[in-house]
Amino acid sequence: YKEFCQICYLAQGVRRSGCASMDLCSIACGRADGYWERGLSPWDIAGGIVVLEEAGGKVTAYNGSPFDMSSGKILATNGKIHDLMSKALIETPPLSHWSTVRI
Repeated sequence: YKEFCQICYLAQGVRRSGCASMDLCSIACGRADGYWERGLSPWDIAGGIVVLEEAGGKVTAYNGSPFDMSSGKILATNGKIHDLMSKALIETPPLSHWSTVRI
């Protein structure tokens, strides 16, 4: 939840389709700029990662290190905003911070 609050605060908008591979394909075709998630299984994202990387997108861990399929955490972007999203996710304030911020 705290990552969601952080990105909502910094971005112009957030869309969640409920399907990880579809969200990754949305980046690949230009409908979205970035995606992050935690708690995913490899079968949730494997196909979408292939499509996105073939389209020139970037997939890493939150901190920008190489993506580990078993970690369950993914940061994927069109490449242009990757460093900004990585920084935002790494510097996300604790959940208690968001109780005083209106989004």
